Amino acid sequence: PYVGTTAMVDVTGLLKGCRQSGRPFFLSFLYCAGRAANAVPELRRRIVGEEVREYERCDTSHTVLRPDGSYGFCRVNCMLPFEEYLQQATERHERAKREPEGYAEDETELLFISCLPWVRYVSLDLPTPVPADSNPRITWGKYAQEGDRVTLPVSLQANHALVDGLHIGRFYAALE
Repeated sequence: PYVGTTAMVDVTGLLKGCRQSGRPFFLSFLYCAGRAANAVPELRRRIVGEEVREYERCDTSHTVLRPDGSYGFCRVNCMLPFEEYLQQATERHERAKREPEGYAEDETELLFISCLPWVRYVSLDLPTPVPADSNPRITWGKYAQEGDRVTLPVSLQANHALVDGLHIGRFYAALE
């Protein structure tokens, strides 16, 4: 029941700002992606049993690559003010590299986030669980210089019973 797309997103200003300030690009972009998803009510909706539930806020749950090649998960509130978010995200991200973080009993309110920084892809297919969940999945790849701009492939996959092309367009507009 999924719909998904990949679009090239202009990250020129964000990357420049991160380089000038010394802030991490990954966590800064994660903040932007989480806030953009939260700006679209349909991306905060989930099918729970026989009803549709809309959450006030959906935290991000992103994968963290560990030194041994395995990965863990890190949950962050991207609706905090940026400096507060960055402190929380940095601490939790570093902890997830060392310690397993248990799964939440209820993950319906999460946005699932992943990154493929080694590949500049043009399309991405993600495995989906059976039975299907309704958590949106946001993934991005390797950024690249295109003339005077830097672009990043960003994929959004969502349950089509809740999200249509209009909502996908609103996500990308909010992200840019």
